[in-house]
Amino acid sequence: MSSLRQFKATDLFNFNAINLDSLTETYNISFYLSYLARWPDLFSVQCTPSSTLMAYVMGKAEGTGTDWHGHVTAITVAPEYRRLGLAQGMMALLERVSEYPYDGYFVDLFVRRSNKVAIEMYTQLGYSIYRTVNKYYNGETTEDAFDGSQKTIFMSNSNNNGDISSRKSETIFLWILFKHKAQTLSQP
Repeated sequence: MSSLRQFKATDLFNFNAINLDSLTETYNISFYLSYLARWPDLFSVQCTPSSTLMAYVMGKAEGTGTDWHGHVTAITVAPEYRRLGLAQGMMALLERVSEYPYDGYFVDLFVRRSNKVAIEMYTQLGYSIYRTVNKYYNGETTEDAFDGSQKTIFMSNSNNNGDISSRKSETIFLWILFKHKAQTLSQP
């Protein structure tokens, strides 16, 4: 049993065990606090009944005017709590919050190609590859990215006609389109 709740500033002192994973992007404390201040409803944590942090998702709303979408900046689960469906639940929450109240039409994110488990999860959630983003991740190793959508595959900037099996050390960029809101017509 666990609970999903809004992230609090004090959680920053307790989430190191989650962030130790080499596949997790980490940021400085002011970065986390700026997200928490600007998009508190897109920053959630999963906890055990004894309040141990199990996982978190950090997102933001991007756009202008009426053209908004959600962005997953980081999502990670502590190793001892993986394969329990926590990431899927946090993704579903972030997608709902991105749609309401932000009127977002999709959610985008980046994931390292070397993170096979995450890629499998996103595939099960209906994601597919769209195009390559070169050298997206920098650091000890540099990785490319794929830009993808939920339903249709459109490969561009690719020298292998869409075949991703030959690519090495890449990243996948995934996004999901929300269904357009149905308009209710009032009867006269």
